[in-house]
Amino acid sequence: MSFAITDSVSWVGKIDWDLQKFHGEEYSTFKGTSYNAYLVRDEKTVLIDSVYRPYAAEFVENLKKTVDLDEIDYVVALHGEVDHSGALPELMKEIPDVPVYCSPQCVKSLKGQYHVDWNFVTVKTGDTLNIGKRTLSFISAPMLHWPDSMFCYMDVDNVLFSNDAFGHHLASDQMFNDLVDPCELMQQCIKYYANILTPFSALVERKIEEVVALDLPVDYIMPSHGVIWRDNPLQIVEKYMLWAQDYQERQVTVFYDSMWENTRLMAEAVAEGVRGERPDVAVKVMHAARRDKNEIITEIFKSAAVAAGCSTINKGILSGMTGVLEMIKGLGFKNKSAAAFGSYGWSGESVKILEDWLSESGFEIAAEGLKVNWTPDGEGLEECRKLGAELARKVSV
Repeated sequence: MSFAITDSVSWVGKIDWDLQKFHGEEYSTFKGTSYNAYLVRDEKTVLIDSVYRPYAAEFVENLKKTVDLDEIDYVVALHGEVDHSGALPELMKEIPDVPVYCSPQCVKSLKGQYHVDWNFVTVKTGDTLNIGKRTLSFISAPMLHWPDSMFCYMDVDNVLFSNDAFGHHLASDQMFNDLVDPCELMQQCIKYYANILTPFSALVERKIEEVVALDLPVDYIMPSHGVIWRDNPLQIVEKYMLWAQDYQERQVTVFYDSMWENTRLMAEAVAEGVRGERPDVAVKVMHAARRDKNEIITEIFKSAAVAAGCSTINKGILSGMTGVLEMIKGLGFKNKSAAAFGSYGWSGESVKILEDWLSESGFEIAAEGLKVNWTPDGEGLEECRKLGAELARKVSV
């Protein structure tokens, strides 16, 4: 499959309808994804990125139907991760001498993964490649989201090839932002940002400011995953700027794990306390072991405050909570309040463990942790409601 986007740019990627997990088992992609590669034709012909490794042979065969491979003058690799570069080894067997333009870090990545020595040409911010009527300008974008990441801007058509930035995991045969459900699209975008780009928010903000300062007209943003932004393309840039600034909504997320439903009762009572104190504040209650962890992270990203609850087991916490907390620690959320709660039978270490983990992850501990022995009674549930009310007061009006 291929299709024309502009007079000079064609999409030559792969839609992966079946993908359910990404980055190993770390990221859920329940809506599938696409691996976007772009063919640019002017006096010179340029291939920008390729597709995920399992589809390498298919990619090369389909590309041959679009262009004689001997007509490709340059390959641009904006990022070395295998979902973008995976088909390059198969392709470069056919065109071994074609120059591969990429960052110095990307050379290390490609050599390390594929053990190749292609005709690499390293580029950095400010470097250009004239291809006829059009010029490609390279912009280094380290840690958005790998050290080797780059953007590429093409004049005349005013296209920003943004690689992972401004992308999302959404499979669609309607490959433009104005043709898909805008609510579903934006949900996949914020999920992508929350789970992947949050640790690099300061870099995101600076890079966007740098690109905006170039005052380049942008009619298209063509990311490496998901649909192409052509209707008000800068709307996603504006969202990134918003998300990069310690983002929060008027929301409290209560996430928990429970052995015998006692901590669940506490979680629901905490949520009642939030609603009772601030009816204008949204509350999400999510079972850490049963709900998708990336969806939980997305709700935490949106929240001003969180409550984490867990039963005690073997002087520790349940494994469902451990996985979520480890993800939270790595993402480095800022400007969020938190409290811990949990039920126990005889030892009760879980609440202190949760508090320590949240504190080490950058959350302000807003209230003393709440432990309830066995099943919470009326008094215990009322204490949970008070905890929820205290968290609600941490949410800005």
